[in-house]
Amino acid sequence: MSARIPSSETAPETAGAPHKAGFACFVGRPNAGKSTLTNALVGQKVAITSNRPQTTRHTVRGIVHRPEAQLILVDTPGLHKPRTLLGERLNDIVRATWSEVDVIGFCLPADQKLGPGDRFIIKELAGIKKTPKVAVVTKTDLVDSKTLAEQLIAIDQIGKELGMEWAEIVPVSAVADQQVGLLADLLVPLLPQSPPLYPEGDLTDEPEMVMVAELIREAALEGVRDELPHSIAVVVEEMLPREDRPADRPLLDIHANVYIERPSQKGIIIGPKGQRLKEVGTKSRKHIEALLGTPVFLDLHVKVAKDWQRDPKQLRKLGF
Repeated sequence: MSARIPSSETAPETAGAPHKAGFACFVGRPNAGKSTLTNALVGQKVAITSNRPQTTRHTVRGIVHRPEAQLILVDTPGLHKPRTLLGERLNDIVRATWSEVDVIGFCLPADQKLGPGDRFIIKELAGIKKTPKVAVVTKTDLVDSKTLAEQLIAIDQIGKELGMEWAEIVPVSAVADQQVGLLADLLVPLLPQSPPLYPEGDLTDEPEMVMVAELIREAALEGVRDELPHSIAVVVEEMLPREDRPADRPLLDIHANVYIERPSQKGIIIGPKGQRLKEVGTKSRKHIEALLGTPVFLDLHVKVAKDWQRDPKQLRKLGF
């Protein structure tokens, strides 16, 4: 399969062609750029991003509307070797999603050599015979043209070696907005004929409370120690309009709990004199207000849920 090299042109629309709609799923090792790519295609933040692996825990559906098609993007956690019950459940989510979508995009960063993790995923994908697979080479803005060319050749070769037939190999940069539109152009023809599945203007079907919780967790992930991101979970307890407010000055009260696994982690999240938690609140509130289109009062509390990643009861409580 030949790769789609960078070009300023996108595929022409087919006049009078039947409308298409379907689901595309981005998979790959943790931190392969899946969430950033989802947000770039949708044109708005619907999936949380971080430079730390294992950021995504929910499958987020981002919806790309076009006159001739509706592309629904399912963003999954990265497939990885699980160390906890949470890790096992995240892998189960990935495999269940693969079996239900119309096309699978396998994200491979341009700046990282192919490794055992990539081979593991390609072998699993090769077993899904009917679903077309597109190799999406992400983060192309981080490498020179020679390195990119070598990566494209390596991806083509590993596919042949492991019995994988790529429908396309597409290099993209979500950060630099290079070839993102072309990727959508190439995914659309692989979808089934269908009327739109979601109303015009919808960007995701993720419940608002879940998205708010994810935005808080994204802010809490920034600047903490390496071992902490896996230990953070956020639950929004309630979102209620403030009573006795004039119609032209609404305020939404949001009460949320940030859960960690050990009492010793509490101080890391709260910070000296509560400064870090205050920053988390300020940063996430801006994103929440942009998402919901209304002023927000955010009330955050940090709580310990002992070893929640390994405890089935705690996992259920936290929504996994």
